[in-house]
Amino acid sequence: MASLRDLKDRISSTRNTKQITKAMEMVSASKLNKAEENAKAFVPYMNKIQEVVASIASGNIDVDHPMLNSRPVKKTGYIVITSDRGLAGPYNTNVLRKVYQDIQTRHQSKDDFVIIPIGKVGRDFCKKRELPLGKEIVGIPDQPNFAEIKEIASYAVDLFADEEIDELNLYYNHFISAMTQEVTATKVLPLTDIETGSGSVTTYEYEPDQEEILESILPQYAESLVYGALLDGKASEHASRMTAMRSATDNAEDIIDDLTLSYNRARQAAITQEISEIVGGAAAQN
Repeated sequence: MASLRDLKDRISSTRNTKQITKAMEMVSASKLNKAEENAKAFVPYMNKIQEVVASIASGNIDVDHPMLNSRPVKKTGYIVITSDRGLAGPYNTNVLRKVYQDIQTRHQSKDDFVIIPIGKVGRDFCKKRELPLGKEIVGIPDQPNFAEIKEIASYAVDLFADEEIDELNLYYNHFISAMTQEVTATKVLPLTDIETGSGSVTTYEYEPDQEEILESILPQYAESLVYGALLDGKASEHASRMTAMRSATDNAEDIIDDLTLSYNRARQAAITQEISEIVGGAAAQN
C-alpha cells in the first residue's frame, strides 16, 4: 500500500495536470470559435466560384479542359491534412487510418501513388512507413490564410496538369459540431461532377471567352478546395483537442477523488493504529 507521502504527492501531481488540461481546453475553445468563423466565411466564396465553373462546364458542350476530363488512372495523388501536434484525441488517427486503408486496397505498388502531407503528424506517419512523399508543408498556423498553402496547393494541381498524376484525392476531418468530426475523402481532380449547391445556375456573360476564363479559374477552384478543407480541418482539430482536454480534465478529477479517498482511509488507519499503540502502552504500564 502506498504511503501517505506518496499519495499526497500523486494528488498534487494530478492537480497540476488537471490545471494544464483545463487551460488547454480553454485555449482550444477560443481557437475553435475563430476557426469555425473562418470556415463559415469561406463558404460563400466557394459556392460562387463553383457556380461560375458549373455554369461554363455544364452549359456549353464545346468547352473542353484537361481538368474536366477523366483519363486512365496510372498514378494517384493524396493530399492528407493532419495537425502538427498531438493531444487532439482521434483527430489524426482517424484520417490516417482511412487514407492508409484506402491506399492498401487500391494500390499494389508504391509507384502507383504519392502523398502530399499537410501537417507534421501526417508527414511523420508516412515517413515511418516509407510511403512515397511529394512536397510537404508543416507549421501551418491555427488561423491560416490562403497565401500560406498556395504553394503546395498549386504544386498538387500542377502534378495533375502535367500528367504526373491522373487523379488527386483529398483527406481531412470535416467539422460538423464541437463534438462531432467526420473523416472525409473527396476527389479534387479531375472535376467531373461539379454541381451548384442550390441546383440552379446563374447566366453569365464572359469576356474574353469561356475557354480563357476556365483556363484561369479551374486551377483557382481546385486550390480553393484544398484551402477550404484546411479551414474545415483546423476547426475539427481545435474541437477534437478541446474535447480530448475536457475528458482529460474529468479523468484527472476522478483520479484526484479516488486518491483523496485512499489518502483519507490511510490517514485514518494510521491514526487508529497510533491510538491503539498509545492505549496498549498505557495498559501495559498499569
